[in-house]
Amino acid sequence: MHAKRLVSPADLTAADVEELFAVSAELKRRLRQGIYEQQLLGKTLVAIFEKASLRTRLSFEVAMNQLGGRALSVAQSEIKLGERESVPDAARTVGRYADVIAVRTYAQRIVEQFARYAGVPVINALSDDHHPCQALADLLTIQERFGDLPKRRICFVGDGNNVARSLAWFCAKLGARFVLAAPKGYGFDEKFLARVRKDVGKDRLPISEVRDPAKAVRDADVVYTDVWTSMGQEDKAQVRRVDLKDYQVNSELMAAAPKHAVVMHCLPAHRGEEITDDVIDGTQSIVFDQAENRLHLQKGLIFLLLGGSV
Repeated sequence: MHAKRLVSPADLTAADVEELFAVSAELKRRLRQGIYEQQLLGKTLVAIFEKASLRTRLSFEVAMNQLGGRALSVAQSEIKLGERESVPDAARTVGRYADVIAVRTYAQRIVEQFARYAGVPVINALSDDHHPCQALADLLTIQERFGDLPKRRICFVGDGNNVARSLAWFCAKLGARFVLAAPKGYGFDEKFLARVRKDVGKDRLPISEVRDPAKAVRDADVVYTDVWTSMGQEDKAQVRRVDLKDYQVNSELMAAAPKHAVVMHCLPAHRGEEITDDVIDGTQSIVFDQAENRLHLQKGLIFLLLGGSV
């Protein structure tokens, strides 16, 4: 893998993603055989959390431990990033201690500043703009389920948020079709789409928006949703519930999708809001497969960024 960081989907080429998926799948296979890689013995991951986390924190820590290294997590309440000291100063310091840094934060510029000043590989573990690790784990899960990704149709129902943006961008790189079913005002802006076009070198992207969710899922292989109100948007929760009330993934919507379609959600889920219990717990759900693959994908990413080979 030629990439030396993962700050946004722009950092990985299609070839990088394909190698990452192959290595992640191999590490997953070996783990299930009881084989633990120790190539990163003595290496340290420092993960910085401005936002709360369950899957991100545990998957990064377990991944590093299984590779023979160590993982340390630091909360915003402990370091007061940008208050107690500047982000560049913190990045320069942490880069002297760590071999790789993961940052889960609000502002994309904080991840970018870490990547600029740390001097070691930096991974975006979530920002308001992007969630590349989630999107890559999702696409690895879809590949496991369906095989080749090109021409697969992923339909994201709800808000065109950071997860949706990262998924759409990687779909454009890999040749999958991405459909966003969202009300007016919740879709992708032209600035984002222009960045994707520039990165993938195409004027026409396999990305579209549809207002009617039933129409959007008609040919879907994957029906994906996420919470309507992300962290930091709590003051808009009631407005969003009203705006997005017709975009719930429920049994009626799934009846409009092909029988082979699967359901995905990046979690945590607000059950009864963007998704119903019968769907997330139903036979079409692969929600917990994608949650598991956060571990395997991030393990492959750390492994490759730090020079591991299989």
